[in-house]
Amino acid sequence: MYDLLLKGARVVDPSLGLNGAHDVAIQNGAIAAVAAAIAPEEARRTIELPGALVTPGLIDLHVHVFEGFTRFGVHPDQAGVHAGVTTLVDAGSSGCATFEGFPRYIIPNCHTEIIPFLHIAQTGLAMFPDIIAEASINLDATIRIANRHRGLICGIKARMVSPALEIFGMEMPRLAKRAARESGIKLMVHIGDTERRYDPTVIRRLLPMLEPGDILTHYFTANPGGVLDGNGRLVPEAWEAARTGVWFDTAHGRANFSFDVGRRIIDQGLLPHCISTDITVPGRLRSVHSMVEMMTRFLGLGFSLEQVVTMCTANPAQAIGAADRLGSLAVGRQADVSVLRIEEGEWVVHDTVGGSLPVTRAVVPVLTVKRGEVYTAEWGPRPWGWEPDPAPAGNVGCC
Repeated sequence: MYDLLLKGARVVDPSLGLNGAHDVAIQNGAIAAVAAAIAPEEARRTIELPGALVTPGLIDLHVHVFEGFTRFGVHPDQAGVHAGVTTLVDAGSSGCATFEGFPRYIIPNCHTEIIPFLHIAQTGLAMFPDIIAEASINLDATIRIANRHRGLICGIKARMVSPALEIFGMEMPRLAKRAARESGIKLMVHIGDTERRYDPTVIRRLLPMLEPGDILTHYFTANPGGVLDGNGRLVPEAWEAARTGVWFDTAHGRANFSFDVGRRIIDQGLLPHCISTDITVPGRLRSVHSMVEMMTRFLGLGFSLEQVVTMCTANPAQAIGAADRLGSLAVGRQADVSVLRIEEGEWVVHDTVGGSLPVTRAVVPVLTVKRGEVYTAEWGPRPWGWEPDPAPAGNVGCC
């Protein structure tokens, strides 16, 4: 007998070619069956989900959940299982001097799975700016911590921003790449300098450093250091990086997401592989509220539902090297499931540079299943719940 049956929903799992009415059965924390018309009496608990959308558990590839250790850290379950997301990838909130807080205090006290990247700066984001002197980086200690927590730490994070570039120049990403290579893990690089002191040639020197499996985050940034040249064209190194297997992640955040830049990139055909929030406490209060709202943005930009689901399930699972257990509803996989609802209406979503986008479909969370356990969605980040801002009357149309 199954432990749990999710019944009556539309299942969308592009990794399996599924888009239609199916039931999902779970047993012992794993997917046991995906089929039409599984009888309720075959399960100890059945949840009826008419009108809902079931997908593999959403994976947010770029978050900051080092709560209490940085001023940015969101509680993991607030961004995770209570927001429709099963797995969070912390993008370098901690460094070698602070990382132990994750296994000791953060991970044991939440239900959402956390997969951390280790910042090349010793203190991670506990200090801001994160790199203020050469002593901010301790390469030996970074490699030692990464090796000590092999299997937990997914990669090394470097931020291509001021003043780190004034202090280290291109030696900073080289050190981060060395730490990643010697630890047998990958590199995630933040592009887009909010201080706006970025040398525009740096992106063309950075991209050739990246190897297959590395991650470029903030792909849609309008800040200096992005992937578009002065004429709005993708730098040729971006095409080469994609060809060699670098993952492109959009990561919204407070200051690194532009609809205009995104459209220019989309029009040139080098689409992102992953979408993520870069959620923080101040960001959640202002510009980025949830992974489902990122899905809403990309539906509004013209991506299909199957593309959007892939960009926050199968692709990030591959990007973090966890495709053997995450990102799919295949039988035997970890029972991570997101139950969502797509609302029809008139809303407007915003980027970080004053742009807005009218949308007619909004994704909202219903419940989350993590390793077979069920978690309900909270009320949401706005007084009315999870839906975006209402559109001004007469202002809704196609982008």
